[in-house]
Amino acid sequence: MKVLGIESTAHTFGVGIAQDKPPYILANERDTFVPQSGGMKPSEAARHHSLTAHVILKNALKAANTSMDEISAIAIALGPGMGPTLRVGAVVARALALKFKKNLVPVNHGIGHIEIGYLTTDARDPLILYLSGGNTIISTFYKGRFRIFGETLDIALGNMMDTFVREVGLAPPYIVNGKHKIDICAEKGSRLINLPYVVKGEDMSYSGLLTAALRAARRNDIHDVCFSLREIAFDMLLEATERAVALTEKSEIMIVGGVAASGSLRDKLIQLAKDWNLDLKVVPSSYSGDNGAMIAYAGLLGFKHGVSIDISESTIRPRWRIDEVDIPWRS
Repeated sequence: MKVLGIESTAHTFGVGIAQDKPPYILANERDTFVPQSGGMKPSEAARHHSLTAHVILKNALKAANTSMDEISAIAIALGPGMGPTLRVGAVVARALALKFKKNLVPVNHGIGHIEIGYLTTDARDPLILYLSGGNTIISTFYKGRFRIFGETLDIALGNMMDTFVREVGLAPPYIVNGKHKIDICAEKGSRLINLPYVVKGEDMSYSGLLTAALRAARRNDIHDVCFSLREIAFDMLLEATERAVALTEKSEIMIVGGVAASGSLRDKLIQLAKDWNLDLKVVPSSYSGDNGAMIAYAGLLGFKHGVSIDISESTIRPRWRIDEVDIPWRS
């Protein structure tokens, strides 16, 4: 069985192909929209996806050495994400399902991140840190769903860092040689500036920290501000994570999502894992950002357990939470 997955929730249009035997991932092709200046406009990202989709689809089929006749189902990330970009992926998936008479499998973008984490890290029953541009979530699997123990109360960790480096003129691009611009800037900083630290139980708030850091950048060395913002933001996450570890008594922590690639955050989590005698599992960088392979693999798991929808039901869900999704393949 082979499933083709389409990812278009934000800046990346990706197509992956997964099968139900090793090697599970046969293709993982993508192209990411990078604005020339300022933030990402959903309409511009959607235009990028519509112009790129056919090339990425062709490349994925070639990489997997397969044809549409060999594909069993089409998996599509219907949310959460930006409406205009989600619609592009949904239109492509519906067209393929109709033309080639394939089943359509709905996939939650966050579940895709989590399931590719399970596959690539061999985690069994972890506490999950789902950290991306649009999500900051502490979760674990319990009684048929991924339950959320803590999350951001406003903006996500990745979005906060991207916004800061853009507003102070350090980006775009946001990533250089695998490092986020805030990490590159912070390496030359050493003085910890007093900035807001907001943790409420296992929830975090980053909007006030962002506003204060932007103000601090006007009257302090930018490297010290980057250093302070990064350290405080990550320490907030670690405090919330420690509380979740104490509550759930898990023996593993699994990190998924684009922010998982941050070396400085990983160092802090390594120390936390040592303190609590935990196994730290980090998704490989090739699967940490948005990608089609994670949608294909999550779609494969769902399709094998009877998950599919009629095309008339394939509406996008920009605010689709991971704790709203039943997980019949995991016990």
